[in-house]
Amino acid sequence: MSFPLLTATAALPAIGAIATAAVPAARRTAAKWLALLFSLGTLVLAAVVFLRFEPGGDRYQLTESRAWIADFGVRYELGVDGIGMALLGLTALLIPFVIVAAWHDADPLETKSTRWRPTQGFFALILMVEAMVILSFVATDVFLFYILFEAMLIPMYFLIGGFGDRAHAGTDESAATQRSYAAVKFLLYNLAGGLIMLAAVIGLYVVAGSFSLSEIAEARANGSLEMATSTERWLFLGFFFAFAVKAPLWPLHTWLPNAMGEATAPVAVLITAIVDKVGTFAMLRFCLGLFPEASKWATPVVITLALISIVYGALLAVGQRDIKRLIAYASISHFGFIILGIFAMTSQGQSGATLYMVNHGISTAALLLVAGFLITRRGSRLIADYGGVQKVAPVLAGTFLIGGLATLSLPGLAPFVSEFLVLVGTFSAYPVAGIIATSGIVLAALYVLVLYQRTMTGPVQESVRSMPDLRARELAVAVPLIAVLIFLGVFPKPLTDVVNPAVEHTMSDVQKKDPQPEVEAAK
Repeated sequence: MSFPLLTATAALPAIGAIATAAVPAARRTAAKWLALLFSLGTLVLAAVVFLRFEPGGDRYQLTESRAWIADFGVRYELGVDGIGMALLGLTALLIPFVIVAAWHDADPLETKSTRWRPTQGFFALILMVEAMVILSFVATDVFLFYILFEAMLIPMYFLIGGFGDRAHAGTDESAATQRSYAAVKFLLYNLAGGLIMLAAVIGLYVVAGSFSLSEIAEARANGSLEMATSTERWLFLGFFFAFAVKAPLWPLHTWLPNAMGEATAPVAVLITAIVDKVGTFAMLRFCLGLFPEASKWATPVVITLALISIVYGALLAVGQRDIKRLIAYASISHFGFIILGIFAMTSQGQSGATLYMVNHGISTAALLLVAGFLITRRGSRLIADYGGVQKVAPVLAGTFLIGGLATLSLPGLAPFVSEFLVLVGTFSAYPVAGIIATSGIVLAALYVLVLYQRTMTGPVQESVRSMPDLRARELAVAVPLIAVLIFLGVFPKPLTDVVNPAVEHTMSDVQKKDPQPEVEAAK
């Protein structure tokens, strides 16, 4: 039996979580280093998976299949395709930066309300989230995916509610109340989506007789699986609702600004750059893969919701006074672009959507983590409390600017490639939708540049006059992320080579071909 590489990649951070949690309470620094080492080990295994993956090979590679709950037809089945490979790599890449950026976020404080903070538990929860997310990207059994989809909510709930942002304008009691509200809202929204998905998962098993993606695809290919149109549509809606909550898509998005606002900056990165990608990834793998006809039936409505998300999220970002909530609403707008690319059902749109998931994760991590360093120094998330930072902390201001420029998809930085492909793919199939979506680019330039102008330029406020510049640990977070943004901005081929064959399989699932340009015949 070959070495179970995918299982090992997901198991290593889970083992690290247990080991980190078991470190004695007095040895907080040792727990941090242990968590970092396990995350780096996971990154090495992810690199091995990447090297073993053959873009032109089978759709699912490095497969594993073992009986799990035989009486219910549930198997432990894993396999990675190009889309899952890209997102697995994103997760393994970002977690070490999240851990380094959060190095002091769970250190005990002197105040009574936060003295209980267990540093070991904080980093153990981060590693547990990593394990579940990685496994969800390679799960090819629908029931196994559902278990992971729901289980990752538990560590995220405690990371939001138990380890909130210390830069809060209110009292300790009011801050704890708002953290609790954000955590409960996050949990309830996602649990509601998950329960509806559970009903659809059971319905799928009743119709198909299997939870295995490969068995369902084989049954569909040989004609032994017949699914009534109404049944397929109801099942599609059950899956899509859960993924739209997780993504998040308007109008199911309202939990995200609360969660990101109250969480620490590294945990906010965990939410929007990693966990939320499970929702958009699942739209490609499960909605389009399992319910192709229903996906085409729902396309006009989904595209409309995606366009609303793009414009609505960008408009609300322009009016924000809180730095982290501004980035949260910007992310809602970006997720609208991702979903638009998926349901445009063109190869350019879906390739762009997959690249967007990766590039948005890196650019948002860069911007949000540097914003977290800024907020930690000043002790406030309000934009009005800053001004003239570039004169006292030029490196901080410069990295913040590059992260912001990546967020608005400046040419030469990674998100530009993905946003361009999404818009090209959308224009070719739905020109009006493409035109409306371009307004999000203009609004993105507005909220990013206004944010930079109000915080970094102008007279130096007295409260930031003694603000230190980025330290070595913080530079170790910001500089590599910026380097990746530039590299993928000028040379995206390593990603596109992996993603494009998987997109071809998805296009085949829905039996769609790219629209051919209309060329007038020569007279």
